[in-house]
Amino acid sequence: MFTGIVEEVGTVKSIGSGRLTVSASATIEGTRLGDSVAVNGACLTVTAVDASSFSVEVMPETLRRTSLGQLRPGSRVNLERALLVGGRIGGHLVQGLVDATGRGISRTPEGEAIMARVAAGPEVLRYIVEKGFIAVDGVSLTVVAGDRSSFAVSLVGFTLDHTVLGSRKIGDQVNLEVDILAKYIEKLGRGGGGVTLDFLSEHGFTSTRPGA
Repeated sequence: MFTGIVEEVGTVKSIGSGRLTVSASATIEGTRLGDSVAVNGACLTVTAVDASSFSVEVMPETLRRTSLGQLRPGSRVNLERALLVGGRIGGHLVQGLVDATGRGISRTPEGEAIMARVAAGPEVLRYIVEKGFIAVDGVSLTVVAGDRSSFAVSLVGFTLDHTVLGSRKIGDQVNLEVDILAKYIEKLGRGGGGVTLDFLSEHGFTSTRPGA
């Protein structure tokens, strides 16, 4: 389990034959074989670690469902170690199980921030709500707006400077993971559990009020 707060940006040393090796510093501190590390939001298992890098196995299923197959030596990647019990959760609970990929379609300056819009499929957009959470390349972000084909997030200066989102360009592919709570709520709704947007708003979980 992760929080979507990127610890550092690493650099791909090599990728191939089901193995990805990344140069890092903070991420390898205390990391042991078998530990989980989120690489651009994808939860992967550490199979080797040394003083300057770590390696993980990358299964064909992971390459099919994420953008990791596009990585090359020199690519920069967001890194986050698994959440420690008792630590602060600065973002939201992220599993590191990428639901789908999206594509950046616009980046508009807005004061000191960038308003970024990402095109995504219905398997993602069905769970998108204004002021809800979304993990983009493993970064916990708040949805500003959404429509039938895309959603928008605001990227503040710190995020742009300390994650790979600052270097993403229009047309780039990104990994997307929706909030797991949204999936459970949908399932409860199908089962007649009575969980609706009005119910969630009434109990303080979300807001359906315009501009809230």
